[in-house]
Amino acid sequence: MIGTKARMDVQKWYLRTSKLALALAIIRSKPADKSSREYTEHLAMLLSEEESKWKSKVEVLEAEVMQLRQKLLVGRLCSGSLKSGNLSSQLEAQEPKSSESTLASMEDSGCDLSNEQRTESSDLSQHFVESCTPTHFPPLPLVKRPCAILQNPLSSHMQFLQYLLELKNLTESGNLKRDLTHFEKDSSTVSDSVFQLLDGLITFYRNPKLPFSRFWTEAVGTLASLISDCNLSSHILKKCSKKLEEFEKTLLHAILGNNHINRFQVQRYVSQSLVTLGSCHLLRKSIISLLLSEVNGFADDLGAINQEQASYDVSRYENIFYLFWVLEQLLQKETKEGNTSSIGHDDQEIKKFLQKHDETIFQLSDAFPLFTIYLWRVGILLNSAQIESLKNNSIP
Repeated sequence: MIGTKARMDVQKWYLRTSKLALALAIIRSKPADKSSREYTEHLAMLLSEEESKWKSKVEVLEAEVMQLRQKLLVGRLCSGSLKSGNLSSQLEAQEPKSSESTLASMEDSGCDLSNEQRTESSDLSQHFVESCTPTHFPPLPLVKRPCAILQNPLSSHMQFLQYLLELKNLTESGNLKRDLTHFEKDSSTVSDSVFQLLDGLITFYRNPKLPFSRFWTEAVGTLASLISDCNLSSHILKKCSKKLEEFEKTLLHAILGNNHINRFQVQRYVSQSLVTLGSCHLLRKSIISLLLSEVNGFADDLGAINQEQASYDVSRYENIFYLFWVLEQLLQKETKEGNTSSIGHDDQEIKKFLQKHDETIFQLSDAFPLFTIYLWRVGILLNSAQIESLKNNSIP
């Protein structure tokens, strides 16, 4: 104990001595036309600029290393698939798909797309394939999806992850599983790419603006597909679970926290992104719980406002209906897929919603009729899912 205290005293003495030496050096070397304070601030600014330059260089080099890791992993996976004979036997059978479904779903949601967005198309996936595929390996007939321009730093991660999904679709799932297990060290490239893609998505959705590039909705769809894959999800969730929770909350805040007058088109896009993310059954439960938490809290707030006859935030009231829409979409999808047991009726937010459902509707129906109608609709879906779950569990 005494030795530790002595070492700390020595460290403090060296720190004070270093600061004093630095101050004396600055005073002695300062120009005549500047004070010591001005010269110190000038040196600090130069040091900060130099540090910023080095950080930029490091980021560029890290991006290059990541691209090389991606190409190496894809090359090894392709080689392993070719050796097994599974990939080459399916190349001719692969039919081109259309990316119009993404456009159609956005139009159906009420979102108008500008001409620039409609024509925003590039062959990034094919470009990535050609740049990383060995010369003896025939190019894969990948889907040509609309994506971001090459200058987008996230586009390389999108290309890699989309190519990985296409490769997985052309091979047997067990074969890809063996490849990822064999290259366990390299498989971290997948989770690292997803992590950086999530970082970019979180940054964008914190302040989404129009025109809303289809790159972002495409990225969310790719993310959901990757996590839905049983062979890839374990590698991704091990590293990215916290980042995924942050992304879910970011999407939720982008809907509820927006109070701009012309916010509704943006919110339709963000709501659709949340539905797309919830199409992954591994994420759906947490998203439903998160949405119900907000609905329960807002219902409590409206109850207090109704009793006190106080004013309320109209923007927040309008925004909550987007959450109801997302909830309905996810609950309907859950029932359609027959996964009602995975909703988790032991979840505290679901329990709270169902326990206070009838009472809340009775209290708020006069003052907030539209809110209670949507509350009733979500309650019907949750009760139906619960009944379906009980039926499935009773079947021997």
